[in-house]
This record gives sequence, structure tokens and C-alpha cells, in this order.
Amino acid sequence: MKVTVVGAGNVGASVAEYCAMKELADEVVLLDIKEGFAEGKAMDLNQCATLNGFNTKVTGTTGDYSKTAGSKVVVITSGIPRKPGMTREELIGTNAGIVKTVTENLIKHSPDAILIVISNPMDTMTYLSAKSSGLPKNRVIGMGGMLDSARFRYRLSEALECNPNDIQGVVIGGHGDTTMIPLTRLATYNSTPVSNYLSEEKLEEVAKATMVGGATLTGLLGTSAWYAPGAAGAAMVEAIVRDQKKLMTASVYLEGEYGQNDICVGVPVIVGKDGWEEVVDYKLNDEEKAKFEASAAAVRKMNDALEL
Repeated sequence: MKVTVVGAGNVGASVAEYCAMKELADEVVLLDIKEGFAEGKAMDLNQCATLNGFNTKVTGTTGDYSKTAGSKVVVITSGIPRKPGMTREELIGTNAGIVKTVTENLIKHSPDAILIVISNPMDTMTYLSAKSSGLPKNRVIGMGGMLDSARFRYRLSEALECNPNDIQGVVIGGHGDTTMIPLTRLATYNSTPVSNYLSEEKLEEVAKATMVGGATLTGLLGTSAWYAPGAAGAAMVEAIVRDQKKLMTASVYLEGEYGQNDICVGVPVIVGKDGWEEVVDYKLNDEEKAKFEASAAAVRKMNDALEL
């Protein structure tokens, strides 16, 4: 089985590393447009094999899409990353052209592939891939909600001073600083509501910290984060190649679910060997529904900037 990662920058290389470490494929192909860059990253990762005990082969290539042929899953991280002070939305003009070209080239060589989109602005880039690829809707998935949910659980564990693995919590809506919706009402600590332990004010503080999680890291690092985004992308690959039927938040193309049509935005879905298999209804209350509608409207406004 082959998995391709397009973009050998920090996020793409992290996805490739986690996929190799978990042996999610026989071969992971890393593709980039910068001469020798993907080849160098691949060589570096291959030199980890005996140290970390994995057998996956990592192949690097400069723009040769024929090397990606027959991929089961393709992860798209292409595009420019954020810099301090930038929003994800500001990347749309540059990244749209890149993602559209990448998607079309990938489908020529792997017509049966499942696409996972990480490039920002993620919901809009997922919508662009869904439209430009012509693939069935279940085979195009945006990663953002998986990352946002992990950050939410981390922030909740900080507030509770507990192990993050004891926390369950999800974020839905757009993958943006003002559009994501941490569902504090549904978050639990070992099956008990976190509201049993944290005040409404503290939960609001946690939600706000989650929403600007990416911007916080960009300010500290001087560029976009990569460990957690890479791990979230690899977790989606794993759910597909191992047919885990895993419930995760992802940006997918909606046709009436959650009251939305002709849009990709973060909702809970089951992910397995065929991509995303169904949307799960979380029975949002009126306040959450209003937030989701506002989030979708903001994503839709960004989509309007695309030339489809």
C-alpha cells in the first residue's frame, strides 16, 4: 500500500514521519517542488528505520507525480504557511492555485485515492479539492477539526490538571480563529461532564484559547505548528488504511446535514477504508446551532473568492 504526502515542509514531513513510524503503508511518497528537498527529507527519515524499528520505505521526489501512482491515501499540505499576525484566510489567494493544480495532478495518477487536505484555509481548500477532483464526496476530507479537538482536549487537561487522555472533547465548525466551535457542553472527564469541575467562565477561557491555538503557536514559532497537525493528518490516514470506523471531526462536503448544503465544514464523521462514511448528528442545542450557522456563513464567504 502506498501513501503520498504532497509538501515536504514541516507539516508534510511530520505526517510522513508518523505514517512511517506507525507502518501505515509499505511506501510513503514525499513530493515537493523545491529541488532535492523531498529527497533529502526522505533520506533523513529512511535513516531512522533501524533506530526506530520500522520497515516503511520513504521515497522523495521533486514534482514527479508518476511516483505517486496508485496511492491509497494522499495528504495535501502544499502552500505557504502562516506567519505571525496572519489569519488562515489570508492564504487563500496563493494556496488556492497550488492546491487545485496539486489535486488535478494527483488524481491523474491515483484516481481511486482518498484525499486528506491540510492546506489553509483548510475548509475552503477542501471544498476546492472536492470540486476540482470530481471525486465522490466521501473521498475528500479536511483535517482541521481533528487538530482543533486535540488542542481543545489539551487546554481542558491544563485547566483540570489531568492527563489529556482522560478528556473527551470535540470542536466543530470552520477551522479558523473565529469560526471553530469547541463543544464545552459535551466535553467529559472520564465520562463525567467537565462542567462538574470547571466554572462557566473557565470553560469560556478554555474555548477561546482553543480557537486561537494555531495563532498562539505561530506567534511563538514564527511559522505554523507542525507536530500536532502532522499527528492529526497521520491519525486520519490510520483510520482509513486500518478501516478503524473512527469517530472524528473533519471538514466534509455537506448536502443537508446540519442544515448546510454545498459547503465543506467541520462535523463529526465516521472514517474508514472508504473515506468518511457518515455524518454523526450531535443534536446541537439552539445556541450551538446558531454558532454553527454563523461559522458556515463565514466559510461560505471565503469560498465565494474561489474561481471554480
